[in-house]
Amino acid sequence: MEPVPAVPPSEQPSAAQPAVARPAKPARPPKQPTPLAKRVVPPNPVQAAVVILGFLALLYVIQVLNVITNYGLLGFGDIPRDFSHWDGVLFAPLLHGSWQHLFGNSLPLLVLGYLTTSLGLGKFFGVTTIIWLTGGLGVWVFGHDGVHIGASGLIFGYLTYLLVRGLFARSVTQIGIAVAVFALYGWVLLGMLPGQPGISWEGHLFGALGGVLAAWGVARDLRKEAAKNPPPAIVV
Repeated sequence: MEPVPAVPPSEQPSAAQPAVARPAKPARPPKQPTPLAKRVVPPNPVQAAVVILGFLALLYVIQVLNVITNYGLLGFGDIPRDFSHWDGVLFAPLLHGSWQHLFGNSLPLLVLGYLTTSLGLGKFFGVTTIIWLTGGLGVWVFGHDGVHIGASGLIFGYLTYLLVRGLFARSVTQIGIAVAVFALYGWVLLGMLPGQPGISWEGHLFGALGGVLAAWGVARDLRKEAAKNPPPAIVV
């Protein structure tokens, strides 16, 4: 048997020798929340989806009633400068002249409406109200003779709102999404050009102006909120 080499006393473990503590890792600073102005996804995605799908379902229910009454509900559309039908300003976006008309509006309304909820449902309802009233009143004052109906004005409003909002917020992400949205649905802006029979280009135009107005108003409100509630300082 080979002899076991002796361990020098300096290398022998000692119970009295204190353990050397490892240096603690520096704490990571808490992740800053995404500023409200730069949000892309709604704070409550499921709730936002339910609201948008619910509104679209309402349009289909109204269309069923419209068909049952042999399109008798179209009389509630927006009739320019007719004081006996001023309420058409409120009802026109809910009415469609055919199933094809409603089908054509459904997907853009779902996509653009959902993206518009990114700042929360409160802001979404405010944006929708501005677009709804701006489009309806613009048609009532300046529209050509006829009955103007359809949710196209809302679609144009949501589209321009999303395009302009990214510029006001100086958000690269929002601008990128706006460019993608424009690539998908920018062709609908052709509906703002006059001269197309059966198309309420005035409704599209004033709906789009309502979207720009809403984007300006939301950006102004967000600047005021940021000034009142600055982000807390990070101390490490």
